[in-house]
Amino acid sequence: MKIGIISDTHGCVERFTLAYDKFFKDADMIIHAGDILYHGPRNPILPDYNPAKLAEKINSLPMPTIICKGNCDSEVDTLVLNSPIQAPYTYVVIDGFKIVTTHGHHVMSDQEKDAMAAHFKADLFVSGHVHINVLEKRGNTIFLNPGSPALSKRTDHRQTAALLTDTKIYIVDIDSGETILSLDK
Repeated sequence: MKIGIISDTHGCVERFTLAYDKFFKDADMIIHAGDILYHGPRNPILPDYNPAKLAEKINSLPMPTIICKGNCDSEVDTLVLNSPIQAPYTYVVIDGFKIVTTHGHHVMSDQEKDAMAAHFKADLFVSGHVHINVLEKRGNTIFLNPGSPALSKRTDHRQTAALLTDTKIYIVDIDSGETILSLDK
């Protein structure tokens, strides 16, 4: 099993394509934790901002793509994406491994995330929104924020995505290919 996990692409087609080409092209599935197409009013418009092309890219993917609605995603985005934008969370079970994804703007605190993860008996709880990586285990659940491949808010501004395999979860720098964080599953 290999699942690509990404969030906060904000319409940046080249950044999504880089993550896909380097890490996701042989994945069984991609999970997107929201803020897919629109840059958002507080974010700068980056040179590769092209939400229509990003929608085309996502629509052309050969693997299932599970998308959770972010605070910058709108109803009109559902008209250009073939995969539904699910809200307020997605719930996927693969080989008995339970994955809950929510963008994070409604479930902000660790306490709220812990409660939601416990309610769904999640093995992996994915969120985005803050554009900063998290990879930690609390109780029986691994909590992951893959960061952003386009608008990182890390102090070092590294652009990131994540991978889930049969044995590990990795957060990777999509430019250098370096593993930033990893955790056994």
